[in-house]
Amino acid sequence: MSESRPRIAIIDSNTLAALGLKQMLQNVMPIMTVDTFGSFSEFEAAAPERYFHYFVSMNIVVQHRAWFTDHRRKTIVLTLSLTDTSQLSDFHSLCINQPEPQLIRQLLMLVQHAHGNGKNLPPMPQILQQKILSDREIEVMSLIVQGYINKEIADRLNIGLATVITHRKNIMDKLGMKSVSALTIYAVMHGYVDINKI
Repeated sequence: MSESRPRIAIIDSNTLAALGLKQMLQNVMPIMTVDTFGSFSEFEAAAPERYFHYFVSMNIVVQHRAWFTDHRRKTIVLTLSLTDTSQLSDFHSLCINQPEPQLIRQLLMLVQHAHGNGKNLPPMPQILQQKILSDREIEVMSLIVQGYINKEIADRLNIGLATVITHRKNIMDKLGMKSVSALTIYAVMHGYVDINKI
């Protein structure tokens, strides 16, 4: 089944960073298959044209600038600071040296910018399109990912604190998620929360 899925490549010699980004990308875009490569030569040997996007460390882009310039629309440069982007201003970039919530938000913004309303993306598998949560759970989830604490959610929805805690547990159990970051990705990708509200 994974052969029919669109593919994303991560090219970075830092294995730990590549694996962490792979996990985040698979959460943000569950319909994609993500492959990691430790060097440009490994990537080049794997038929690079079959990939939708390349997430590439800055040093590899600089070393192979001509190739990535020819593939600029598919390339996202992984930078360590927001000021690194000036030398590669023709490329989209992603600062990976920031707290997880900001990194998730930046990833989601990249996806929405490039694929607003799902354009250029294959359809989500049927199982991922099903409505899993109740309307009240969706309300609670929306407020969680917007940063409200349990008491504030209870006050806003005019329900008890224990009820909020129960909804929160049920949401995480139903979706099989363990973190607010994963919940944020789910909420934004399914249109339950506007990215600008988180």
